[in-house]
Amino acid sequence: MQINIEQTILRNLLTDEKYMRKVLPFIKPDYFQGVYRTLFKEAGKYVGKYNKLPTSETLIIELQESSNISNEQFQMSTDIIPQLFTTEEIDNDWLLDSTEKWCQDRAIHNAIMESISIIDGKHDKLTKGALPDLLSKALGVAFDTNVGHDYVENAEERYEFYHTEEDRISFDLEFFNKITKGGVPNKTLNIALAGTGVGKSLFMCHVAASALVDGKNVLYITMEMAEERIAERIDANLLNIPIDQLDKMSKDMFTKKVQDLSRKTTGKLIVKEYPTGSAHSGHFRGLLNELKLKRRFEPDIIFIDYLNICSSSRMKSMGGAINSYTYIKAIAEELRGLAVEFELPIFSATQTTRSGYSNSDVGLEDTSESFGLPATADLMFALISTEELEREGQMMVKQLKNRYNDPTQNKRFVIGVDRSKMRLFDVDENDQTLTDDTPVFDKTETGKRFEDFKL
Repeated sequence: MQINIEQTILRNLLTDEKYMRKVLPFIKPDYFQGVYRTLFKEAGKYVGKYNKLPTSETLIIELQESSNISNEQFQMSTDIIPQLFTTEEIDNDWLLDSTEKWCQDRAIHNAIMESISIIDGKHDKLTKGALPDLLSKALGVAFDTNVGHDYVENAEERYEFYHTEEDRISFDLEFFNKITKGGVPNKTLNIALAGTGVGKSLFMCHVAASALVDGKNVLYITMEMAEERIAERIDANLLNIPIDQLDKMSKDMFTKKVQDLSRKTTGKLIVKEYPTGSAHSGHFRGLLNELKLKRRFEPDIIFIDYLNICSSSRMKSMGGAINSYTYIKAIAEELRGLAVEFELPIFSATQTTRSGYSNSDVGLEDTSESFGLPATADLMFALISTEELEREGQMMVKQLKNRYNDPTQNKRFVIGVDRSKMRLFDVDENDQTLTDDTPVFDKTETGKRFEDFKL
């Protein structure tokens, strides 16, 4: 039966151009066995060179001129070629489904055989650490015939997309939901800009805690503080205990509060620490695969504290030849690529410049090290604190870039801050005096100014 499906696939590859163009990009020579592999390779070379199907005669001539084929292989090939150039009516949908299943089966078989050689120590290049990636790639084999969106032909699909509610991670803060149309969608990079000590980690810890309570799986990657310090901040937030009182709680009380919390949510939170400046998107990708394999944990959202002290997986070998603009932009692109690959939102943060630290109206120009970061982020906002805001227990948020909504709407707003419990909260509507940036003109004065003007 295995030989028959191989022969059917190869026959249709050689006689049905429409089928060939659909499936050829997904079929590897290693999927075939024996003489079928030889014929597939020669046919693939011909199609790649002339962009059309070979005839039986041209295929035999190509085989004759090939120096990589033995006399025995040539004889077997010429014996089977007449059978491959016969045309038979066959259901196209069945053929495509059967071809995809056959490719998946062959990919898994090859991956298992290669894994055995790795385990036995007979593989020349790969080690046991490559096994998860090897098997996951084999399991992920699938045909994807989509090569682009046709504006006219795909109009109906586009209309459905406009009316499909996108999966989003919502906030427990009203104005953040307003500016993001209900929360941050998947495949996005979201950046908080703030000066030292203003509240970058506080903000991310609060959003991580609220996502956990909402039943989401949360991964918090820290390169600035220890894992326990991040967990301590989240404890203060979720257990409603001032952070300086956590060490004064009895073990029984602490355990009871954590257990009560675990019964209220189906989500999980994992905090992973890396040394400052040593981890990049490759390490994070490996961590995600390891968590899935060992803990059956797949995050719904990732927090990285913070972007500027990550390293780049693409530029690590260039040494002093890298400038900060290129380097930070590369890190941002890699993290956004990671968000797209795993279909989830990533939150991170960056520092303001020295002038931005004392600026009460921070702008994109106050982004430290690289202006390439705002160019890559989907959402970027500044967290601003002044002495007056601190006295009121508040923090100002200013939109800097927003791909989800109009950034001129609610451009500035304030949120409440309880630093002792590492918590943010909505303030009364009366305190929102910064949300309208539209200039207000005195109509009476304007009318007087132009009353003598004539066209």
